[in-house]
Amino acid sequence: MKAVVFDIGGVLIDWQPHLAWVEVLGSEEAAHAFIERTDFLTRNARGDNGERFADLAQELEDPQDQTLFAAYVELYTRTVENPIHGTWDVLERLKTQGTPVHAITNWSAETWPEGLKVHPRLGDVFGTLVVSGQEGVMKPDARIFELLCERAGIAPQDCVFIDDGLHNVEGARAVGMDGIHFTTPRALEIELTERGFL
Repeated sequence: MKAVVFDIGGVLIDWQPHLAWVEVLGSEEAAHAFIERTDFLTRNARGDNGERFADLAQELEDPQDQTLFAAYVELYTRTVENPIHGTWDVLERLKTQGTPVHAITNWSAETWPEGLKVHPRLGDVFGTLVVSGQEGVMKPDARIFELLCERAGIAPQDCVFIDDGLHNVEGARAVGMDGIHFTTPRALEIELTERGFL
């Protein structure tokens, strides 16, 4: 039986990192400026690959920026408050009809437990779940897709992988998976229906 493999951030959960600092900095503009100034997205990707945010913060020159950056983990729940309901509806339909559902997420080992506080369903909805920060390898590296297949006991060609990052979809295709570039829940529903899943 073919399986569906979900990304989480940007597909099932709306991730807005600037919201970690809006309250402490006083405005969305200031929070966005902080993200730009600290090259947050690049450093966050290193967190997703296993590095610690306290260590990443030490690379910054400004002491206040260091403190704010290091506080990201404790402020994290503010960034992932909103589920993407339409995708959850699709996931639940797949599960109801017996389709194996798995996930691969680029997510820090430090912030993953914080995300589970907000969305505990993430901890038990998937047959197999691979979190990059816990493994020290992240999408689009072939090894993370191979790891999922090994643990789930499935072949890449029996997987359809869904991600909002096209480079990650291309990484999945490179190991033999079918890939869907996520844009909206409705578009995903159409893609899965065309493949005979829904």
